[in-house]
Amino acid sequence: MNIALIGYGKMGKAIEEVIRKHNAHHANHIIVVAKFSKSNGPALNVESLNKVDVAIEFTTPLTAVENLKMCFDAGVPVITGTTGWYDNLPEVIDYCKAKNGALLHSANFSIGVNIFFKINSVLAELMSARPEYKVEITETHHVQKLDAPSGTAIKTAQLILASLKNKTGWKLAPTDESDAIPITAHRIENVPGTHEVIYNSPADEIKIVHTAHSREGFADGALLAAQWIHGKKGIFTMNDVLGI
Repeated sequence: MNIALIGYGKMGKAIEEVIRKHNAHHANHIIVVAKFSKSNGPALNVESLNKVDVAIEFTTPLTAVENLKMCFDAGVPVITGTTGWYDNLPEVIDYCKAKNGALLHSANFSIGVNIFFKINSVLAELMSARPEYKVEITETHHVQKLDAPSGTAIKTAQLILASLKNKTGWKLAPTDESDAIPITAHRIENVPGTHEVIYNSPADEIKIVHTAHSREGFADGALLAAQWIHGKKGIFTMNDVLGI
């Protein structure tokens, strides 16, 4: 399978290393046939994607939408882990469908985080009958992360909002809005990503936490998603990949 890496920063390089490890242990080799970064961004076009089976896109909120559309124009299935552009998701989905393309989008490709999402949904359902518990979210990432709160924190809040009827949205903390879930965003050097959901009551506290030890978990999930989407058409998420 031929892969294009659209975005060759820390995540792109982590994915390349995971591919190297995969090829050392499997006969079905995965080949990185193209890399696109800030230095050669204009080289991303239909022709340069000609021999690509699947594209893996990790760039910035400002460039993601056009990158994805270029993949659809080229007939290349694409997975994206870029966050901060989801206001444009309906537009991208419509474009993908019009081109009969394939898109797999996820706020986080870590298998552990997607299990965390599922646990979070179940916990929110249980807490819907317990208004004495006040919910909040905290996320911590490296200082290079451009968006705050993280896409993972926003997805976590959306899952909670599906169950807690006394909450109507989320707000970046600090906030005085009682009907909003507060999200605190920290930016610290060399932190791959930590997410906490905390329910506090006068009597006790319930907390679920996901802590990434390195980028390898994200890269493993991205490669798994790329292999899964190969040959498919449609709009997918990691739930489809993991069957949850």
